[in-house]
Amino acid sequence: MTFTPAKWPRKLRSQEWFGGTGRDQIYHRGWMKNQGFPHDMFDGRPVIGILNTWSELTPCNAHLRDLAERVKNGVLEAGGMPVEVPVFSASESSFRPTAMMFRNLAAMAVEEAMRGQPMDGAVLLVGCDKTTPSLLMGAASTDMPSIVVTGGPMLNGYFRGERVGSGTHLWKFSEAVKAGEMSQEDFLEAEASMSRSAGSCNTMGTASTMASMAEALGMALSGNAAIPAVDSRRRVMAQMSGRRIVDMVKDDLKPSDVLTKHAFENAIRTNGAIGGSTNAVIHLLAIAGRVGIDLTLDDWDRCGREVATIVNLMPSGKYLMEEFFYAGGLPVVLKRLGEAGLLHKDALTVSGTAIWDEVKDAVNTNEDVIRPVDKALTDEGGIAVLKGNLAPRGAVIKPSAASAHLLKHRGRAVVFEDIDDYKAKINDEALDIDESCVMVLKNCGPKGYPGMAEVGNMGLPPKVLRKGITDMVRISDARMSGTAYGTVILHTAPEAAEGGPLAVVRDGDMIELDVAARSIRLDISDAELAARLAEWKPNTEKAPSGYAWLHQTHTQGADTGADLDFLIGCRGSPVGKDSH
Repeated sequence: MTFTPAKWPRKLRSQEWFGGTGRDQIYHRGWMKNQGFPHDMFDGRPVIGILNTWSELTPCNAHLRDLAERVKNGVLEAGGMPVEVPVFSASESSFRPTAMMFRNLAAMAVEEAMRGQPMDGAVLLVGCDKTTPSLLMGAASTDMPSIVVTGGPMLNGYFRGERVGSGTHLWKFSEAVKAGEMSQEDFLEAEASMSRSAGSCNTMGTASTMASMAEALGMALSGNAAIPAVDSRRRVMAQMSGRRIVDMVKDDLKPSDVLTKHAFENAIRTNGAIGGSTNAVIHLLAIAGRVGIDLTLDDWDRCGREVATIVNLMPSGKYLMEEFFYAGGLPVVLKRLGEAGLLHKDALTVSGTAIWDEVKDAVNTNEDVIRPVDKALTDEGGIAVLKGNLAPRGAVIKPSAASAHLLKHRGRAVVFEDIDDYKAKINDEALDIDESCVMVLKNCGPKGYPGMAEVGNMGLPPKVLRKGITDMVRISDARMSGTAYGTVILHTAPEAAEGGPLAVVRDGDMIELDVAARSIRLDISDAELAARLAEWKPNTEKAPSGYAWLHQTHTQGADTGADLDFLIGCRGSPVGKDSH
């Protein structure tokens, strides 16, 4: 049997494993052939890794095995060799203490899976909110040609004639039960309507936000973000992406070519326009760090200030992702940004063309779902970055999900030292709290929780809920679900576990919030603050596992993306030494 390599513009890295007639190449090819691959599949055609985050314990991604087959079809049609590779899958709905703690582990595992195996390009098959950034981080680190395919959102939920948004109505109904406005039986009945098909959250939660970020960054084909998981067009998107990655390898189109500063600015503005999750802040900062782009919280505030929220979706609005797709999806939003001078039109995408060429002919079919600017949900919908003596390195708030009357507020602090302290106190009728207070939660940041769980949208005390109050100012170093809402200040940096000012807030302190002025302030003197910080002592409790120790030791602050310090920067995708 002879070996005749295919004619490609350049030698592919997979040929270091499969190309030639030497002992090592025969070794690698021979083992692969036990799966029934014909000999000519190793003739120099590109090997495409389909990095699949499928898992039955990641419900958002449980349908990705089918999409992987569609991707394979596309790769084969374009002349590539597809190989499905399962990779670490972190689900926010099932991982403890929080999926966020494992985003960096997943990114590191993906990077090494790409670097250590014979791939020339990768299809990043993702869905649940941490899988999208973790695979993008890994791909940015290797700088191997890569394209994102998301699993898509689930279908709309309905309960007694009302749209039910996954996550959003979980918080709403839970509060209604505590307020005595909904029975536990009705809550259980509503459960069945929250997740009635395959797919990720049907709100503009973090999963849909990160799918939108991937498309706005140019790392997914145009229109990918909003197609429902069970719509046949989702399968078509997967197959077309499989075709496209082969040409990307041929052209050597890499993440570093697409993930430019302009691409990140496009994504930040898109996040404001869609009313996207605050989690996008921490993920985009981490992705930028991996590819070597200088992106900061100041960029988020600068780019987001002038962007109106025009997508009328929960948790900021009233519709769900199905309606967003039917209205035209993200291409319509990007077109609106371009028409307003808020889009870098020449930013390159994985299609090989500029982003404006992809969206300039998009048509809006429902102007109540994707609104004109003069009917926007909020005039300034971008993430607001707050600073002051309580958050010297910054904190974030999502104005489009907050209560307008609370965006400027002064209130008495009611302090919870950690999440267990909160759970122990919040339902106590003796708790000294009313709706004018500011709820403060400590030790829930990247190091403190550990992992920075989605507990920042603390439920209100029942005695306040019974008054009909649905929102209070809440401050923490935690995150909140993208499906959540309220006047919630998050990601406070430095976090309490690092000895940030949040650590020394006391019951009864007055806190001043002014979102328009981008200010969050603890109303004590500089001398008093310094004295409290000098007395503070860190928690020396040992982490419960090896990775938890690694995470707590090496994770950075939320203000820079909470990545592991030794993973920052693009390291390329060199072929390692063959051990055989």
